Amino acid sequence: MDVVELVKAAVFGVVEGITEWLPISSTGHMLLLNQFLTMDVSDDFWNMFLVVIQLGAILAVCVMFFHQLNPFSPSKSAAEKRATWTLWAKTIVACLPAAVIGIPLNDWMEENLGSPFVIAAALIVYGVAFIAIETVRERRVESVVAVDAPRTSQKGGKHFAMASPAEPPTRSELADAGARVKTLEELDWKTAIGIGAFQVLSMVPGTSRSGSTIIGGLLLGCSRTAVAEFTFFLAIPVMFGASALRLVKFFLAGNALTGVEAAILGVGCVVAFVVSLVVIRFLMDFVRRHDFKPFGWYRIVLGVAVIVWFALN
Repeated sequence: MDVVELVKAAVFGVVEGITEWLPISSTGHMLLLNQFLTMDVSDDFWNMFLVVIQLGAILAVCVMFFHQLNPFSPSKSAAEKRATWTLWAKTIVACLPAAVIGIPLNDWMEENLGSPFVIAAALIVYGVAFIAIETVRERRVESVVAVDAPRTSQKGGKHFAMASPAEPPTRSELADAGARVKTLEELDWKTAIGIGAFQVLSMVPGTSRSGSTIIGGLLLGCSRTAVAEFTFFLAIPVMFGASALRLVKFFLAGNALTGVEAAILGVGCVVAFVVSLVVIRFLMDFVRRHDFKPFGWYRIVLGVAVIVWFALN
């Protein structure tokens, strides 16, 4: 057993677990990492590994949100079970645009849009989009607060100023408070399908599946928490379907997993699963009080660094 290859697989698992859920592009990071840390495997296995390793990440969602996603939970009332089935139906329907458009174009996209410069461009464009969208949301809230402040002050006077010692809400919290869809229970069919349509954009490497759906959700009036959760749930059918399709292609091409390849795939999935558990919890805590601007700036800096690096080399 080649221990070095297993260590490489673990590194890819860490990157997958972090970048799959943060809106910074998992595929883009995996392809970039492959430029510096290449596994000694066949091209067919690498292309399969790049997709199937996501199963580890998606199992983390199933574990963390098991109760919320389980329509058979004995602790749920009949109404709650119906709501869970409805959520699953919205999730499946929202995945249809990506399936209808993505499956026929998947191979072409991989062959023609996998260059570092395409990835860098996608990182930068979406980074700017995150910053712009969040800035507009915050300014909209500030204008509302500025209009309401004089009336609130007149009503409360000095007593109002001292009414609550609690920490005032952040601008991010105020922006989410003004969202049209604050929770998944408020997510209507039209918005769910709209978010699913944005998921099609993630076919371009470097775009980010979670980044596309989060941007779509914000533009359609969702709170950060609601769109982040729906993004996790959308990943379940998408990733299972993509992994199954990739495995079928791998075996139909006449390939068979060797013992070493099976171990490499297993290590990558397990590490991605463990890291995803931590990252998902972090992201859900983060979006409750912060906006997505830090991820936007990270994408821009990384995109510029990629362009400079590959232009010089």
